[in-house]
Amino acid sequence: MSQPPAARRGRAGRPSRLAGVSGERQSAWNLALATAAFTLCFAAWSLISPFAKSFKTDLGLSYTEALLLTAVPVVLGSLLRVPMGVLTDRFGGRYVFSALLAFSALPAVLFGYADGYWALIGVGFLLGVAGSSFAVGVPFVAGWYSKEQQGFALGLYGMGNVGTAVAFFGAPPLADHWGRPTLGWVTGLALLAGGALFLQGARNAPRKAPAARYGAVVRSGWRLYRLAFFYFITFGGFVAMFLLLPTLLQDWFGYSKVEASMRAAGFVIAATVARPVGGWLADRLGAYRVLVVAFAGIAVDAAVLAGISSSPRIVPVTLACLSLGVFLGAGNGAVFKVVAVEFPHDAGAAGGVVGAAGGLGGFFPPVFVGLVKDAEGTYTFGFVGLLVFVLACLALVIWLLRTAPPAELRELQRGQARA
Repeated sequence: MSQPPAARRGRAGRPSRLAGVSGERQSAWNLALATAAFTLCFAAWSLISPFAKSFKTDLGLSYTEALLLTAVPVVLGSLLRVPMGVLTDRFGGRYVFSALLAFSALPAVLFGYADGYWALIGVGFLLGVAGSSFAVGVPFVAGWYSKEQQGFALGLYGMGNVGTAVAFFGAPPLADHWGRPTLGWVTGLALLAGGALFLQGARNAPRKAPAARYGAVVRSGWRLYRLAFFYFITFGGFVAMFLLLPTLLQDWFGYSKVEASMRAAGFVIAATVARPVGGWLADRLGAYRVLVVAFAGIAVDAAVLAGISSSPRIVPVTLACLSLGVFLGAGNGAVFKVVAVEFPHDAGAAGGVVGAAGGLGGFFPPVFVGLVKDAEGTYTFGFVGLLVFVLACLALVIWLLRTAPPAELRELQRGQARA
């Protein structure tokens, strides 16, 4: 019989506790580096949104043009998630993540000097590369953890979404005090430093997972499409709201871009914290049950925001936006629980496709809201659109639970029976 690796055994043939501790420390260290890198990437991806209202005024843009500007980074970030996953399979997350951080530094610096509308569109498109980082970090982090630990580890990694709050808190004050070029250089240097640290300190997992089978996953049909639809709403709704909120709060309450961005950061933090909580609840209650609650909560908040958008008041708007962030974040975590169970051998590929759908879900709503705002002078129909899509998701989840319990629910029921 073949013996276990010597590095994992003591002198008496027993597993070495020291080796286990070292392995745990390596896993935690690489998770921490990946989360920090993801945070930097999300901060760069969100760089334009706090300035949308200022650009609208300074450049004489329509609402459609201004909100399209905020949505442009989402396009490339979404479309690149699948190819970035393929590159990570081939070259490893250490090199791909380092290169992605280094490349993203260029458009971050250029953002400080872009003055015209089309120059900003071009810079925003290149900043979208940073948004593809999720597809790099997922297989990198998953490789360091067993299947039983991957849900929690990926939930922690997903908290890198808080980079959006970092951009909202930091970018407007820095630009106001030292100018937008300084903001661009600070962001670019932070990305370069992050890339160098990741290249130096991160390591790919000792055992490389099999290459993701994207073709097989795409051909899986309904099993994949329903998850893509759910994530289109949960993550797409999160992205759309953080893109819209700074402009919306400035319009509704006359806040400065600094005040509006800091208040919008509360929504981002609520969604970020709720994401791993949603995954944790999905492990114990079943992801589809969590999604029922999440979609019901989103529907209520969308209805409230649609109802008060013509005469908004700060307290109900704040409560609705914060609770909306919680429900969207919990929904994000629950969807990726289903991905891992429905595609146990292709979770990376399925996650890349579902993630791309979620990113695209963040592109269309700001453009739609801009068009309606220019035509009708109101944000109401944007929230009505969210309500319609969420009610469709809610009906679908309830139907799935009643007619054909999904794989993850059957797995949960088997575990409860064994207990």
